Amino acid sequence: MDLNNPFVQVKVENIVATVTIGQPIDLEYLDKALPNVEYDPEQFPGLVLRLENPKVTALVFRSGRMVVTGAKSTPMLIKAVKKIIKMLLKYYVTITSKPRIQIQNIVASANLGAEVMLEKVAFLLENTMYEPEQFPGLIYRMSDPHVVLLIFSSGKMVITGAKSEDEVFLAVRNVYLKLKELGCLREVKREEEILSEELEGLEVGKSKKKITLKDLEI
Repeated sequence: MDLNNPFVQVKVENIVATVTIGQPIDLEYLDKALPNVEYDPEQFPGLVLRLENPKVTALVFRSGRMVVTGAKSTPMLIKAVKKIIKMLLKYYVTITSKPRIQIQNIVASANLGAEVMLEKVAFLLENTMYEPEQFPGLIYRMSDPHVVLLIFSSGKMVITGAKSEDEVFLAVRNVYLKLKELGCLREVKREEEILSEELEGLEVGKSKKKITLKDLEI
């Protein structure tokens, strides 16, 4: 991500995806056969299946549809789905068609590496909502890509609604460039910069000549 700011950070926190195998599943049988599952149809119609590696949770429904959450990358999601499918096949669940995976939502966090002047953003940027008396963050509904960003004055953000990891990075790039263009970012000195300046000051101080009373004599 070329933003001329090496301090911008982006992290995918959770991917929610649906998986369809195209045929009914006997949940009562899976409840008895599979380890690490929970099934209480009176409370919830789906069977809860948890994997330890990768660490994800799948909600399996009788229709053959699953909702998988917890993956932090697309490769991790694919790996988890493959593991679930292999587990179903191992326990004699018939699967005749290739499972279809569709990402429904990606939740990510980001840090712009600069403070954000939220009141100025709310005034200059369209599709925003900012009510500091109710909540300290500003909500920005971005149209390209179609995501929602929750922006805090510290520069930290939460991004939701993305359908791919590329959309997450594009959203962070677009909002950073837009806020910079509007003059809504306030650069913050890093600890390394402050320490460097302090050390530089010490070196300058050492190089200065010590003034004595003799120097002040006329």
